Amino acid sequence: MSKKEKLNNEKTKHASSLKRKKLISWLFLLPSLFGVILFFVAPFMVVIYYSLINNPVQKEFVGFDNYINVWNNAAFKQAASNSLVFSLISVPMAVFLSLFLAAIMETRIPFKSYFRSFFLSPLMVPTASVVLIWQVMFHQNGLVNNVTALFGANKIDWLKSDKACIVIVALFLWKNLGYNMILFMAALASIPKDLLEVAALENANKWQVFWLVKARYLSSTIMFVAIMSLISSFKVFREVYLMTGDYPYQTLYILQHFMNNTYASLDYQKLSTAAIIMFIVVTALVYAMYAIENIYGKDIEG
Repeated sequence: MSKKEKLNNEKTKHASSLKRKKLISWLFLLPSLFGVILFFVAPFMVVIYYSLINNPVQKEFVGFDNYINVWNNAAFKQAASNSLVFSLISVPMAVFLSLFLAAIMETRIPFKSYFRSFFLSPLMVPTASVVLIWQVMFHQNGLVNNVTALFGANKIDWLKSDKACIVIVALFLWKNLGYNMILFMAALASIPKDLLEVAALENANKWQVFWLVKARYLSSTIMFVAIMSLISSFKVFREVYLMTGDYPYQTLYILQHFMNNTYASLDYQKLSTAAIIMFIVVTALVYAMYAIENIYGKDIEG
């Protein structure tokens, strides 16, 4: 057998081996793919379908009429604006405050382990207990008003006033700072020491080391924490609902309230359309985060 024939046989064996490996890989992936298609892709397609018809009975195609109606709906506008304002306030605060706490924990401060436990403790508290505590604290005759009254401030019902958003932002930060802080602490510990040594040799001060070296190296972690915080900002509905019910004060009426009330009235078209609009906005925000991270998080040595 010539060398050329041997080479062709080896190529054929290698190609068949690759095909067999790919087939085995797809066989292992098949159950997961089936689950994703069945429980995620198919329902999403159904939601899109419902957003384009007039009702589940007649099933007449109406194009973008449902989107126009929902977009012009006053309740949807109120819920969307409240959700947007809450996310724009709470997510950056959750990212930067947790990064600040992680940087402090990296220094040699006393009782470091106790501080870590303190910030992680909200993750272990049941939601019902959290709601009860915050209702007691921010009631018109609650602890917060009793403290502010000592300084001459008038008592207010926090959850039924324009300051209600402050309560929910504080609750969101209290619940999420600890988890985000641990993620940043792990990322800070993984920064190569030689980068910090080079920065020290270049006479960089602490602020320059943090913002020009550590922050750039943490860009992927910052992006991950921002996305997780954005997702968590939509989960705050659970606490808001337990504290205020279906129709809270107008500044607390968020998209999940709108969808929950729409579902209760069995208006599938409006519900599906609102869900698609919410999906598009969240996807755009995540894409923008990725774009910023790709610009800012380029190789620090490049």
